[in-house]
Amino acid sequence: MTARRSDGLRVGLFVLTVLCVPVLHLSAQDSFPSRPPVAEKLHPVRFPPFQQVALPNGMTLLLVENHEQPTLALSLSFRAGSIYDPAGKEGVADFVADLLTKGTPTRDAEQIASTIEGAGGSIGASAGGDFLTISTDGLSDHADLAFTLLGDVTRRATYPREELELTRTRSLSSLDVELSQAGNVAARAFQKELFGRNPYGRSTSAASYKAITRDDVVGFAQRRLRPSGALLVVAGDITLARARELATRAFGTWTGAAPAATAFPAAPTKRSTDILLVNRPGSVQSNIVIGNTTFLPTDSTYYPARIATQVLGGGSDSRLFTILREQKSWTYGSYAGLRRNRGLGYWQATFEGRTEVTDSALVELLHQIDRVRTETIPDSELNAAKGFLVGSFPLTIETPSQIAQVVSTARLLGLGSNYVQTYRDRLSAVTPTRARSAAQRTIRRDNLTIVVVGDAKSLYDKLKPIAAVRIVDIEGNRIDPAQLNPTGGPVAFDKSQIVARSDSFQALVQGQVFGAQTGAITVTGDSISYTESTTIGPFQQQSTVVLNSDLSPRHTDQTSTVQGQHAEIHLTYSDGRVKGTSQTPRPGSTVKSITVDTTIAVGTIDDNTLPLLVPALPLAVGKTFNLNVFSSGEGTTKVVTVKVAGLETVQVPAGNLPSYRLEIAGMQLPVVMHVTQQTPRRLVRIAPTGAPIVFELVK
Repeated sequence: MTARRSDGLRVGLFVLTVLCVPVLHLSAQDSFPSRPPVAEKLHPVRFPPFQQVALPNGMTLLLVENHEQPTLALSLSFRAGSIYDPAGKEGVADFVADLLTKGTPTRDAEQIASTIEGAGGSIGASAGGDFLTISTDGLSDHADLAFTLLGDVTRRATYPREELELTRTRSLSSLDVELSQAGNVAARAFQKELFGRNPYGRSTSAASYKAITRDDVVGFAQRRLRPSGALLVVAGDITLARARELATRAFGTWTGAAPAATAFPAAPTKRSTDILLVNRPGSVQSNIVIGNTTFLPTDSTYYPARIATQVLGGGSDSRLFTILREQKSWTYGSYAGLRRNRGLGYWQATFEGRTEVTDSALVELLHQIDRVRTETIPDSELNAAKGFLVGSFPLTIETPSQIAQVVSTARLLGLGSNYVQTYRDRLSAVTPTRARSAAQRTIRRDNLTIVVVGDAKSLYDKLKPIAAVRIVDIEGNRIDPAQLNPTGGPVAFDKSQIVARSDSFQALVQGQVFGAQTGAITVTGDSISYTESTTIGPFQQQSTVVLNSDLSPRHTDQTSTVQGQHAEIHLTYSDGRVKGTSQTPRPGSTVKSITVDTTIAVGTIDDNTLPLLVPALPLAVGKTFNLNVFSSGEGTTKVVTVKVAGLETVQVPAGNLPSYRLEIAGMQLPVVMHVTQQTPRRLVRIAPTGAPIVFELVK
């Protein structure tokens, strides 16, 4: 949100600087102008003309010549985006893009980077939904080097196996972080709902990343990175003759036909507005995404629809932001936007806020959507939206790299050779009537896709009056509403799985080792003791839990320190009651303290014993256990569900271990645990959902 506000401030200062050229002489009695200044005529964008050449091998060379600065940018694009990933191996295009600059027959990754950086430039590649683009830039004195390196990595990349494994590791770590954030979970679910079996609806997964082989990467590159149909955009300090000479030298002997057009399944046709509720148990906030598919990128409706979505939720002065944040204080930000793909675009509106206001926020979102469709936008809002979009556009084409990106996107989407020159004029020509008509066509109010990610137990009944609700877990599996309020009870644990031993874990934060955890089990004649010590950055915690021989809790002692705050928990279990005190850190500099003295049901376990007792459940794929768990930090009993979701081989420092995948819900955050199939069972991996941290068994 800070970035959005600072961006708006910069644009605002830019506009003020441009408009306030005349000096205003103000008298003491008239400190401020009584009327706004008369708007000046829109100055045309000073944009060099395009020069286009077809190379003999089928590549298109497009030059935007500009000699104001001695810099140059090259952008080479192919129809090789993620929509062309093989099913079940989503992420191949991303792997190709990452590995293109990691080695050629004459240079390794370090040499490629040092060569271009030594000449004051950079090189890299990225894959979007439709296209894969390789870009390089630098000083125009080194234009020959830029073209040579671009040709080398494009035509002769070696895709080293060791670099592929590093890419896989980074991708899996990034995925863990991505799935820990509710906004990303909502975006993934929304895309899947919106596009169904169409490739735009697919997402990467741990399974797809693990399934990708070097043959997949090499084969994808050989099929899709072909010169025929490729677009090479060159922007900056170079002439057409020189650009053509260097392009011919780098790519002239490279041949290959463009891949045949691919027919994709159509996006599903919705017949009514409904809600997909993605259960994130215990979440204190919710994320909402609303939208529907729209039109092809060349559709002229885009311009008035862009204005309408800007008014609805384009920035900090839009309706959604002003009403939901400024007036109602329900959110840090709520936005709307229009997205263009080569195949089929979409629009969306988003909200993130507290669980208790989710239903009210959704009702208000729908009300504002109705307004922009049915009411004529007042001139003040329309002119503000136009002013922002028109005024900020020149900032996107200031550098050769920006120019190359904008021109590439326009040409690849088929937007026409005069798109850049006419973009502001087309936005400026939008009338209130056209904006309303475009909103009516773009926003299909009677068949919207609505995704809500949050605590389904708290939200389900509140959302039902708004629209029909389907509930799924984060993996997309259907959930029966009756499952939202499970009943816990005693479970017959397998005591043979509990043996004396010590385990050591590493704590990874965003893929980097940031701490450690140790756990030790001691078994005596009439008791079992489990001690645990955790250090993660400034957080330290030591716990000791003693159980009776029948695995019922006897007492719990825990101390923790985080950022100077000290907290302790001391609980005693006896005769169906739990007594003691609990202190837990809170945001800021305070500690939450409670006195505990309450009854507990037979079979209730202490939450600190879950790492000890979960491996002792009678595990089998497909089984689900509902445990009564006393939350020592909150002083209440919760029902914790342990679902045996499947079998997976997990790679951790301790080895590649065949394991049960256990999905645990009901505590503050959902957790995925992996427990070895080999007995006596051990915890292998612990990954809380909603926090970018993972514990992996070391020894």
